[in-house]
Amino acid sequence: MLKLVRLALTAAILAAVAVRLRRRARMPARPPAPRKSAQGPAAWWPGRPVRNRPVWPVWAAVAGVVTVVLVAALLPYEDTSDARLQAQRERHSALVAAAQRTVAPPSPTPEPAPTPDLYCSPVTGPVTVRPIDPEVRRAVNRQWRRIERWLKANAPQTYRGLGRPGRARTIAIAEAQMGVHFPDDLRASLLRHDGAAGFGFGAWFDGASNLSVREIRDTWRHECRLDSTDRGDDPWDELWSGRLIPVLVFADMEEYSAYALVDSADGSVGWDDTIGGMGPRRPSYHALMRAVADALEEGKDFDGWRPAVERGVLRWEIVEQGDP
Repeated sequence: MLKLVRLALTAAILAAVAVRLRRRARMPARPPAPRKSAQGPAAWWPGRPVRNRPVWPVWAAVAGVVTVVLVAALLPYEDTSDARLQAQRERHSALVAAAQRTVAPPSPTPEPAPTPDLYCSPVTGPVTVRPIDPEVRRAVNRQWRRIERWLKANAPQTYRGLGRPGRARTIAIAEAQMGVHFPDDLRASLLRHDGAAGFGFGAWFDGASNLSVREIRDTWRHECRLDSTDRGDDPWDELWSGRLIPVLVFADMEEYSAYALVDSADGSVGWDDTIGGMGPRRPSYHALMRAVADALEEGKDFDGWRPAVERGVLRWEIVEQGDP
């Protein structure tokens, strides 16, 4: 406001000076000598004004200019400097954001959500006792008789650990709860012996134990809780697949969840041999039983192991390379 007042005063002073200079410019440099006339002793020269022009209109105009400037200075006004500064900042922020969007690297593609293992989330169906192929049942019972005869004569402690016959309805309930069908040879074996402590159809240091029907179901549920993700089409390449049925647990590997598994789709049996990893080792459960029965009766090598007996208990010794 002080600047406006100073500007008004300066304008008034300059206007007064301009008027003064203009008046001087119109005045003659030297007045002419008066001449005598018949009409009078001292007549004025031609062209000289009889009286001076009034100056008050000029000063009135100057006063009006000063008044207008002062009134304009005293009127309230809106200081838009802050608004302009804020607008400049907003424009600058918009330009920076646009530049960042231009040079910023594209956001990484999110990883796809894991595919759930549908086998581990079965739809519980009705409990149905399915018939077993008679030929399969006879073939399984034949291998069991060979194994029982050898164990009774050579490893009586292990023989007494064989489980009692299982029930067809118990197997059907487990199938309904797990959402898978047990192959006929597995069901025939469970009807003959519902589990076997310390025996197993596999060779692993202190052997393996056959799981009962309830143990099969509980183990399957436990593994599905630990890993319910589908990682491919081949169940043997996964850490766990709900399509597989655990039938044996290796004695020294229980804490690592080392099982022999039956594929409910094709009936093959597999386990981790510590060399080739998890994979099918026999085409069926019956083929596994026959291989074990041959190893017991003939002392044959079974998957790198050989049966031995210690104080009436079956043990399996590893066959060293080159050992006959």
